[in-house]
Amino acid sequence: MSVVSTGLRTLVHREILRFVRRPRNTFLPPLITNVLYFSVFGVILGARVGSIEGVDYILYILPGLIVLGVIANAFENASFSIFHGRWNEYIHEIQTSPLSYTEMVGAYVSASALRGMIIGVLIALVGAVMIPLTIGTGVGLANPVYAVAFVLVIAVLFAGFGVMGGLWARDFDYLTVLNQFIIRPLVFFGAVFYPLDALPPVWRTVSLVNPMVYMVDGVRYGFLGIASIEPNVSLAVLGGAAAVVVAIDVWLFQRGYGLTE
Repeated sequence: MSVVSTGLRTLVHREILRFVRRPRNTFLPPLITNVLYFSVFGVILGARVGSIEGVDYILYILPGLIVLGVIANAFENASFSIFHGRWNEYIHEIQTSPLSYTEMVGAYVSASALRGMIIGVLIALVGAVMIPLTIGTGVGLANPVYAVAFVLVIAVLFAGFGVMGGLWARDFDYLTVLNQFIIRPLVFFGAVFYPLDALPPVWRTVSLVNPMVYMVDGVRYGFLGIASIEPNVSLAVLGGAAAVVVAIDVWLFQRGYGLTE
């Protein structure tokens, strides 16, 4: 039992070091990107929009930008790590180690979820600096338990999806397509920059099919205390989805999908 625990800790430690040792590639790009988001959408566009549901626009978009950063980085870390291991054929060392399939998946998912959450915190810090400079109001947490719970579940969910993506990908272009042309557009149409109630009834109903809507709305409830969807229902559904995705990851590892080709 101790050997397995040591192996799990070692794999998690390795995966964390993989992105911590490259801060210019891991942390600097999302910082710069979100400074631009806050500058363009929050400051320039926000001056015209004013407020939404009694909240200044630059503050209103903060939860959505956090979700975008968490999702992108959790998915990217897991998918790239799995695929890079397949590409260079060192993932077979993990397969032959005294680790259960659950521990293998758990290590990749936990390290990737941690990266996503770190990026989420960094984006919140960027907002905490820029928002007071713009509107003179600080950033608070109306429901901190919900904020942490939603960010954690979202990070785990997309780290799990990242494992799937890394096993499915045939080259690095597959990972780019998944992240840039599927995940990010869904987030942008997930009520990051606008409230659901601003949409016509038909499009509001269509938007509810997009799972990103529930994620953004849940994190927004944690930060601002406003929600268009019952947060407990959203959290339960997302938590169940995360558990199912991780279970599928374990099953794929057991089957050797993408690992034995």
